[in-house]
Amino acid sequence: MNRIFNSEQSGRSMVEMLGVLAIIGVLSVGGISGYSKAMAKFKLTKAQDQLTMLLMNIRTAYATSPSYAGITSSNAIAYNLAPSDMISGTSLHNAFGGSVEVAAGGPSNTHFAIVFNGLGKDTCASLASSDWGSDGLVGIDIAASSVDSPSFTPTHDGSTDAAGKALPVSLTQAYTECGGATATNSITWVYY
Repeated sequence: MNRIFNSEQSGRSMVEMLGVLAIIGVLSVGGISGYSKAMAKFKLTKAQDQLTMLLMNIRTAYATSPSYAGITSSNAIAYNLAPSDMISGTSLHNAFGGSVEVAAGGPSNTHFAIVFNGLGKDTCASLASSDWGSDGLVGIDIAASSVDSPSFTPTHDGSTDAAGKALPVSLTQAYTECGGATATNSITWVYY
């Protein structure tokens, strides 16, 4: 007699399939977490490179000038001083999407400031506590809000102030001064 129905079954059981899906889920979460950390590190490095390039280009352009009179964000774009990846239309933006301001100031415009706005707490603390060297760095100002026009009386100067703060800014001090986790922090670097 012929068998109409074949009772032999082959394939994977539901438990085996759920096990495979669980393993895939765990690996995906780990991969996404690793990717997020890698992107944050990439943006931080890019922001450091942007600041360094902007700083060096301004100092080179004004090397023979007695002051930094006339240096603004729009002039930094017009004079090709800003890296191309910072330029967005007629304004400058950092790797984290926040605005970048450049201005001259101090006595007889002998100083200039670069402001990075729109930084999260971790990014703010990391950038503020980086060793930016002592070649011309007058001070660093950290604010828990966006800054439209830079201050030329930084809270961290070459000597210690009343609170005992000095350059470079310690990571502990930077975490204290950088505001909450929202992306509204700013850092102002003042150079002569």
